[in-house]
Amino acid sequence: MADLSTPRGLWDDAERLSVDELRTLQLSRLRTTLYRVYTHVPHYRAAFNSAGVHPDDLRSLEDLARFPLTSKADLRDNYPFGMFAVPREEVSRVHASSGTTGRPTVVGYTAADLDVWSDVMARSIRAAGGRRGDLLHVAYGYGLFTGGLGAHYGAERLGCTVVPVSGGMTERQVQLIGDFQPRIIMVTPSYFLAIADEMERQGVNPATSSLEIGIFGAEPWTDEMRREIEGRCAMHAVDIYGLSEVMGPGVAQECVETKDGLHVWEDHFYPEIVDPVSGEVLPDGEEGELVFTSLTKQAMPVIRYRTRDLTRLLPGTARPSYRRMEKVTGRTDDMMIVRGVNVFPTQIEEQLLKVAGLTPHYLCVLTRPGRMDELIVRVEAHDAGMGAGARSELARTLARFVKDHVGVTVDVEVTEPHALERSLGKAKRIEDNRGR
Repeated sequence: MADLSTPRGLWDDAERLSVDELRTLQLSRLRTTLYRVYTHVPHYRAAFNSAGVHPDDLRSLEDLARFPLTSKADLRDNYPFGMFAVPREEVSRVHASSGTTGRPTVVGYTAADLDVWSDVMARSIRAAGGRRGDLLHVAYGYGLFTGGLGAHYGAERLGCTVVPVSGGMTERQVQLIGDFQPRIIMVTPSYFLAIADEMERQGVNPATSSLEIGIFGAEPWTDEMRREIEGRCAMHAVDIYGLSEVMGPGVAQECVETKDGLHVWEDHFYPEIVDPVSGEVLPDGEEGELVFTSLTKQAMPVIRYRTRDLTRLLPGTARPSYRRMEKVTGRTDDMMIVRGVNVFPTQIEEQLLKVAGLTPHYLCVLTRPGRMDELIVRVEAHDAGMGAGARSELARTLARFVKDHVGVTVDVEVTEPHALERSLGKAKRIEDNRGR
């Protein structure tokens, strides 16, 4: 793989701020944001009053912990535009979640918000090793999902040539990668694996493609998955983080020269880690639930928004003034409790990628045949036509790894290649059959 270390001359002005300068900027922007929502958003005015706090009470960044947390339920209760801090006529664009578990969460952007979003996305792509003039293949979905358009406008802001393919049409994805020769791809890691599978089906070795950088996000993935992708495809695999309620992709980015966690763009997004049960703020270095407050968003600022993502904050490295968040290990709403043991899909992924002969495509199936929950892991064999005896040995190996490293007993079913449904976006990792 090419050396993509980032010369400091490519940093923008905000990336050169000292820690003290950054904290001063955060405090100023946070005060402005608190006054904005208190004045213009009835939900926040009522929540602040109920908690006995006022924007005047913020005298330091630590005082933010006195203000109430915001949840996805709050956004749904104010559907569709009740959380907007500007008149709807001043909103330039609306995005929304899929709404598969209830009302969709709706977010809005002013023209200035879209400029900031493009800027932080351009910064993210540059930190990943992208440069002006690069050809960039966007296979995130376009539409109400923020991934495609966020990547698109950020890449254009950086000066890249964008191929807006969106998700799906996997055979065509492979054809366009071969014909156009992009240097960068932006896509979910699970769908990129489907693209790599299709390359091999067409007789193309993924390691010989033009792709040098993959910017992967929208779902948790492990360092083992990174090694799988980099080894198989001879490219750099880096993580990007975001969520529509805060902005979209571009809230935090892994730098290609270190690949040691995602630097949070703290001049626009203030992070905290809280205990998922008590809501108490935890010190840097301790794992808990990630909470964000937007600092520059006009249309729909969020105050202490609970992401449900589990991680911890660490000191900056490639961008020293900006703290890093570790790769997300899971979500509080993705946690499976199997016979008293907390299990996340990424823990299963970490173990199966250690087993030669298994692919990274898997599904965790929860059942309750009696009074106790049971977990079945369905995973594909790498080679077609593998005998039953060989598949059984792979299943025993994975079950032993999970027991030894995760602490839970699972049944493993090793299927033929391509037996599991491929995702065109975010992968489905859990199937809950306990109520059937």
